[in-house]
Parts: sequence; C-alpha cells; structure tokens
Amino acid sequence: MNRRETTIALVALGSMAFDAEAQQAAKIARIGYLAGNLAGGLPNLPEAFRQGLRDLGYVEGRNVVIEYRDAEGKLERLPALAAELVALKVDVIFVGFAQPALAAKEATKTIPIVFASVGDPVAIGLITSLARPGGNITGLSNLNLDLVGKWLELLKQAVPGANHVAFLWQPNYLPEHVATDIRKRADVAAQALGVRLRFVEARGQEDFDSAFSDMARARVDALIMWQSLTFVVGRRRFVELAAKNRLPGIYPLREFVDAGGLMSYSPSNTDNFRRAAGYVDKILKGAKPADLPVEQATKFELVINLKTANALGLTIPPSVLQRADEVIQ
Repeated sequence: MNRRETTIALVALGSMAFDAEAQQAAKIARIGYLAGNLAGGLPNLPEAFRQGLRDLGYVEGRNVVIEYRDAEGKLERLPALAAELVALKVDVIFVGFAQPALAAKEATKTIPIVFASVGDPVAIGLITSLARPGGNITGLSNLNLDLVGKWLELLKQAVPGANHVAFLWQPNYLPEHVATDIRKRADVAAQALGVRLRFVEARGQEDFDSAFSDMARARVDALIMWQSLTFVVGRRRFVELAAKNRLPGIYPLREFVDAGGLMSYSPSNTDNFRRAAGYVDKILKGAKPADLPVEQATKFELVINLKTANALGLTIPPSVLQRADEVIQ
C-alpha cells in the first residue's frame, strides 16, 4: 500500500470511529413506566420522575423515550402490562410502589427495575437486602413499616383524647407475613401509648361506608391508615366520610390532608420519585442494580390541616404545630 492509499485508509478508519461515537451518543434510552393508576393515584409523581430525568440531561423525544403502561386502578392487569414492557425490550423498568414492583419482578429477571417508594422491599421479597439488593432490582424504601408508632404518637399528641383508634387497611394488598408484621408492630406501639386498636378492613371503595359504620359502632376516637391504591384513589371520599363522622385521622400521604384530612406524616414521595431518576441514570450508564444499595427515605413531612381541626372542634397543641413542615389554614 502506497502513502496515498495509507492516508485514505486512516481517514476512513477515523471517519468510521467518529460515526460509531456519534451513533453511541445519539442512542435513545427506552424506559418502561409501570403504574397502578397514573391519573387517579398521585398524578404529580410521574412529573417528579420526569423532572429528575431532566435534571440529569434526559429530554423526552431527544435522548429518552418513556413507555407508559397504566393499570388504571385494576391491579390484576399489572402482570400483563409488565409483560408488554418486557416484550418491548426497554432498557429499564421504573415503578413507583410495591404492587407494580412485584409484577415487574415476576415478568423479568434480566431487565433492570427501579422502584421509588416501597415500604420494606426485603419483607415483600423484592430484594435480598438493602445493602446488596441482588438480582435486577433496586431503588428507594419509604420505611412505612417503622412509621406506625410515629403515627400513633403524633395522633395522641394532637388529639390527647384518642384512646381507641381504628387502623384501616386493605386485606390482600400485601403478602400475609408482611400484614401480620404490621399488625404486631401496631399493637406494640399502641400498648406503649395506652391506646386500644381496632383493625378495620376495606377491600374497595364500596366498603368505605361499612367501614365507617363499623367504627361508629365501636365508638373509636380517631383513625390511622395503611396506604394502598384503593385508599389513595378514593381519598376524597374517605376524608369526606371522616369529616361526616367527626373522626380525626393521621394519614400516610400528604395528599389526604390536601383533600381535607387532619394530618399526615410520611416520607416525601415527590422527593423519592425525583431521586429514583438517579438510579435509572446510573443503570443506563452501565451500573448493575445488584450493585446499587437501596436508599432509604431522607425527607419526612408533617402536614396539618387547621381548617379541618377547627371543623372538628380540635385545638392542635403549639408543640405539634411548631414541628409541622406545612400548616394548611
């Protein structure tokens, strides 16, 4: 090969390398977003996730595509929707809460999965440990299992006369061993505070009226609630019934307080969803979920609705109000 041919060959090789780099840079990431109920649940959370992606340089339509699959409140649809995302061969599947996460895990053992807000991912079988998740799943835990005692403590401080408290929850929403653990933790916390608990079930929104009738017959003084999609979607109806029955309550999400509930104490799901984008970014850049420890929630919010307190004839002690992150007038 003469000098001229050598030069042409080198230029061609350089051009090929440049083209390869350009194609690599131009690669569009595909994220599957699996949700239980996008519109009726907490519609601000998808935007929090998208904002987290934008903060990291991802722009929809330019370098990332998000494939949404929404069960629209029908959780039995989640396995089929998860399978659709697997068939699309997305680069990573993002989920918010426990039920979509479990469905995604059943659908794939290879595509990375990131969850944003799961109470105890070890207990429900998503991962093997927080420090070493193992497998193809990682994300953020919202520590809900440890919050039952805190809810009762805050409720007693805000409503000192609350000695008989209803604990609302949806049966079959979590694995039975997790549900049993929650009940045990709740009983221990209640006994320490001198509170008597009454567990009340509601399988769907159609059970809300009967649940409140049960609480009325039992003459409970207040209520707490374990978060489920049914309660979140039906939160406005629920707090209306709480107001009608003059029952103060502390809720697992601030959205219940925005809807008229008395108070809430919880991790910030908005913060968790935004932070979860960081996990997606690391995975898209080559990190393995098994090597990314699960982060625990770092931002907790106490929100109090004074308008609701006044309607219930309650005076929230100044010591509680001073601790609030937000007071709704």
